[in-house]
Amino acid sequence: MRTSIALLGLAAAMGGPAAAQPAYPGWQAGAVIDITAASRELALGQRPRGLALGHSEVAVTGPIGDLLEAQGTLSVHSEDKRVEAEVEEAWLQTRALPAGLQVRAGRFSSQLGYLNEQHSHSDDFVERPLLYRAFLGGHYFDDGVRVNWTAPTDLYLRLGAEWFAGTRLVQEAASPSRRGVVVLSARTGGDLGSSQSWQAGLSYLHNPREAAVEEHEEEEEGEEHDHAHGAAFAGRRMWVGELAWKWAPEGNNARQQLRVAYEIARVSGLNRFATRADRHLAQYLSVVWRFAPTWEAGVRHDLLRTRTPHEDQFEDGRLRETALMLAWKPSHAQTLRVQYTHQRSRAGFDEATRALQLQYILSFGAHAAHSF
Repeated sequence: MRTSIALLGLAAAMGGPAAAQPAYPGWQAGAVIDITAASRELALGQRPRGLALGHSEVAVTGPIGDLLEAQGTLSVHSEDKRVEAEVEEAWLQTRALPAGLQVRAGRFSSQLGYLNEQHSHSDDFVERPLLYRAFLGGHYFDDGVRVNWTAPTDLYLRLGAEWFAGTRLVQEAASPSRRGVVVLSARTGGDLGSSQSWQAGLSYLHNPREAAVEEHEEEEEGEEHDHAHGAAFAGRRMWVGELAWKWAPEGNNARQQLRVAYEIARVSGLNRFATRADRHLAQYLSVVWRFAPTWEAGVRHDLLRTRTPHEDQFEDGRLRETALMLAWKPSHAQTLRVQYTHQRSRAGFDEATRALQLQYILSFGAHAAHSF
């Protein structure tokens, strides 16, 4: 934590007075305001009922000489009817290592899965898929180190390895002395003619911290529980497969585009009593169509199956979620989105409901380019 705060302070300092000095040109700052209004809070939802501040942020980014770049992001959101702020990103990254290598250190988002590394204000739906909300607390970032290698080939290929402290994934552990999360990832992609592009990936997370059973018991009893960062359903091993495909006439997505994304995840090693049959599964399929320059519509269907541990006993959970979305984007900096979500529970999720959500996103200044 001290390292992350120090890095953020460095980034802020470089983005202020130092940005005007010839030795450190190119520093930029940006901000995002995310406001939502919801008729109800969804099961495993991260948008409370009523008017609330969503994932808003202030960020600074830029180079440090020719060899390094840095970024600092302060996020602000509503939590339990309070407005809370925390350091979400504070990292240094190499710019000129040979052989396609890149190293990042500090606090940053893991490359696990398709959406996790992206900021939520760039998502196509108000809430992230059940896969992320259940297994990663919506968005997993932590203090650690990353090493990436990008192959010198026409076909995009990137291999990555990350080590994190792990306390933000499982906040209350049965064995607090066990720490450290390792993430291995591979991603590839390319073009299919002039109008289509694709990307596929596979990620693996190893987590030695066994979640304390009391977390799940408190949640079932209806007590308040913070899902902002800790995983609601954790395990020792997690596999995530991803596939994304995009189509736009001659590659020009300004007027028309079709985006399809699919992810599937399996979590095993739930605790010391779990067998091979005791595991969590989740998957989703989303389709978004930009049918006019400023209008998009989308649908996403999610499936979640869980085995909630109570020492050596496990209970089944089944949750389905379907979301329909319509978004108006009058400019690159603004999004007005309305979404209807219907949840159905077969077991374990009595709080499943239907909700209507309205979201407004406004961006200022510079922002990093969005991922594929």
